[in-house]
Amino acid sequence: MITISSEVGQDGWLSGASRLESPNCDLRPDGELPSLVIVHAISLPPGEFGGSEIAQLFCNELDPKAHPYFAEIHALRVSSHFLIRRDGGLFQFVPCTSRAWHAGLSRWRGRERCNDFSLGIELEGTDDQPFEDDQYLVLNKVLSSLRRSYPINEVVGHSDVAPGRKTDPGPCFDWSRVVD
Repeated sequence: MITISSEVGQDGWLSGASRLESPNCDLRPDGELPSLVIVHAISLPPGEFGGSEIAQLFCNELDPKAHPYFAEIHALRVSSHFLIRRDGGLFQFVPCTSRAWHAGLSRWRGRERCNDFSLGIELEGTDDQPFEDDQYLVLNKVLSSLRRSYPINEVVGHSDVAPGRKTDPGPCFDWSRVVD
C-alpha cells in the first residue's frame, strides 16, 4: 500500500502519488482555493480495468484505433487531479493548485463552473460494480490530506454537480465508507 504524506506540497503535488502530468489544466481564478471534492468513476475501455488507457486519455495519448470507443473520445481534453486504481494505486495528473478539467458543465450550491473551486478524484470503476476496499482506504487517506491542506467543505459525486448528465460514481459507490 502507498504512503501518503500528511500535506499536499506548496506546489500542489501529493507525496506518495505517482505523478503523470496532464496538459489538460489551467489556472484557477485569482484567490480561489479548492473547497469541494468531486468523486468520479471511470473505466477504459468501458467495464475493463487495469490498463493504461485512463492515463492515456488524461495525457492526450489515447490511440483512437486501439478500441472502437476510443475513436469517439480520443479528442476529448479532460483530466482529473487524482486517479485511484482498483488495487489502490494512486496517480496525480494535475497539481491541486491548478484547475483540472473534470466536472464539465456543472453546478453546486448555486455556483457554476465547479472546476474553478474543486478537486477531482477518479476511481477506476463503473456505475454497476462495487468499488474495492483498497480504493476506499486510499480515497480516505487522500481526503484527509486534502482537508489538512485546503478548506474542503464537502465531498460529492459527479452526478451531484451534473445531474441528468452524469451518473458517476454510481449506485455501487458506498458513501458510508467515506470518512468525514
